[in-house]
Amino acid sequence: MHRVRLGRLLLAGVLMISGCGEFESADQPDPPGAAGGWRTAGCQFSRAAEFVERGGFRMPVTPASLAAAMERIEQGGRLRFPDSFAGIEVDQQRVRAIVYRVPTASTEFDDFIRETAESNCVVVRDAAHAVAELGDWHDRVVADLAFWTVRGVRIVTVGSRHDGAGLEIGTRDLAKARAEMPAHYGGDAPLIFVEQGPATPLTDAWVVMPEHDD
Repeated sequence: MHRVRLGRLLLAGVLMISGCGEFESADQPDPPGAAGGWRTAGCQFSRAAEFVERGGFRMPVTPASLAAAMERIEQGGRLRFPDSFAGIEVDQQRVRAIVYRVPTASTEFDDFIRETAESNCVVVRDAAHAVAELGDWHDRVVADLAFWTVRGVRIVTVGSRHDGAGLEIGTRDLAKARAEMPAHYGGDAPLIFVEQGPATPLTDAWVVMPEHDD
């Protein structure tokens, strides 16, 4: 999961890169608890992960065909289907992309994914909120930063979760934020609170993630 620093605020869909680990085939079942959805036809075939040597370390890389398909899906999701698309990540070990989307918003986006994926493996999972909705919440919270500072809630990061779970608020005043922000925005506001220290500059728009089980 990524966190976006103030001054470089990004919406959902940040590329996630899994770390090194034991290779798992593309058609291996997901673990219990994974969000519902479906897979493209390309997931019927196992693919060996690709690696490069950098600085004496062997690192996984995303194949060019999969990277291109992911770029097309993200661009299409943001521009054409913002009420469906929530985010995207890459599982380099299984050589597949994972797309998060609101399942009831538009079946046209599902059709677009099938066509755009071509022969690549794309796993589609359900999301609670799309980029359009979380983008509106993002802008609203950012516009209220001065208000929250006066109230003693120091917000350090604001970023939409790539899985559409909600808008993540990184704050140095976790308990106060949890108590006051839902009361201000309403109990249904899709806000997720995490404790965050002082902001430091980001140098890259893409965030490299540590290994995670999936």
